[in-house]
Amino acid sequence: MTTVYLIGICGTGMATLAGLLKASGLDVRGSDAQAYPPMDAFLEAQGIAPALGYDAARITDDLDLVVIGNAVSRGNPEVEAVLERKIRFCSFPEMVRDRFLWGHRSVVVAGTHGKTTTTSMLAWSLVEAGVDPSFLIGGVPQNFEASYRLGAGGVFVIEGDEYDSAFFDKTAKFLKYLPEVAIVGSLEYDHADIYVDLGELQQAFERLLRLMPATGRVILGADDPGARQLRAAACCAVDTFGLSDDADWRAANVRYGRDRTVFDVCHGGATVAHVELPMLGAFNVRNALAACAAAAAVGVAPESTAEALAGFRGVRRRLEVRGVERGITVYDDFAHHPTAVHETLVAIRAAAPAGRVWAVFEPRSATACRRVFQTRFASALALADTVIVGTVYRSTIPVEERLSEARLVDDLAAAGVTARHLGSADEIAAALAREAAPGDVVVVMSNGDFGGVHERILRDLRGAA
Repeated sequence: MTTVYLIGICGTGMATLAGLLKASGLDVRGSDAQAYPPMDAFLEAQGIAPALGYDAARITDDLDLVVIGNAVSRGNPEVEAVLERKIRFCSFPEMVRDRFLWGHRSVVVAGTHGKTTTTSMLAWSLVEAGVDPSFLIGGVPQNFEASYRLGAGGVFVIEGDEYDSAFFDKTAKFLKYLPEVAIVGSLEYDHADIYVDLGELQQAFERLLRLMPATGRVILGADDPGARQLRAAACCAVDTFGLSDDADWRAANVRYGRDRTVFDVCHGGATVAHVELPMLGAFNVRNALAACAAAAAVGVAPESTAEALAGFRGVRRRLEVRGVERGITVYDDFAHHPTAVHETLVAIRAAAPAGRVWAVFEPRSATACRRVFQTRFASALALADTVIVGTVYRSTIPVEERLSEARLVDDLAAAGVTARHLGSADEIAAALAREAAPGDVVVVMSNGDFGGVHERILRDLRGAA
């Protein structure tokens, strides 16, 4: 195999796979409806120029394999050409497995929350420890030049996504990843477009654990009821991690500062490491504990992991400071589930900002756009002083199933929180430029680009100075 074509190449996972495939020596081509940040710049840096728009004429006989992303479906002209001409094809996770994982010890990081950050922490810790791992991360870790790596060591760290694999394979991606070590930090209902209820989602995670060899190790979040319930599905050794007293890997003496979190790592009844993490929030303490436990499972001492974590620089769009203007700090965060929104705002509160906390929330994911979490979003956002709710992104969802911005604003007002719905990024930026004051913190939460609202806010704050 020499030439591979990716349909839907600009998605975060697909673009990362494209870079990984090129690094492994393949000629990589691909297409997408449009090129968009941050993966457009990423692909350019890899020397890969995606074709824009879909054209059946690009499916040529010299293609050895076509990888079909899960964002495309029947009716796509290139997909139709692949099927008609019987060009060999596969899904994203099948490609990762068959090209890379059979020959590696696979460490899969799964769970509803914290996957990208935990995977990045673990990958960085293993690199710093000299393990020379390979990795594939569904985000942009700031300690690395790319979200993939081909190392000479035998360990492959991969973010295990529970979303479906392709239009022709509706099973979870992580079921293809041949786990020998698996982290499941949390398990809550999500992906309402894929899973009917929590029970169906739980079944996918149970299948992941049942795929593991008896010599493997499962690492479960002790603070999360859904993750704890998975213990019965494990066919191998199980460790737990968290702030709970009964966790196998436990954080003690946790102290939250304005720009870092300090804690001790306890294991087997003893303190085994001291961590000074340059990140905020209890959720990042849990992420770091999971990284310690998984690194230990592949032979890295906790003290080594703690030393690496002190230099961890975070992940793009995970409580990332985008800028400070007029004494107002603007954060970008990927939170799109009520639990993530809650944890993000708790972390900001623990850092004790001098002024008000503004939450700017865009309901964008398939679940966030639905009413399934209508009341829980209000409870989570109520931790802010002032809330701006953007427009529900998926307007094709029937009104009776769609999240109501008006009701969300009313529920927040009933809880004593100043809230409003603004329809565009420009309106949001203008409102913040008028009303935010020095010492305030603005937390923008969305799993999309939100119309470039972060840069618009910073631009308008500069203009209003």
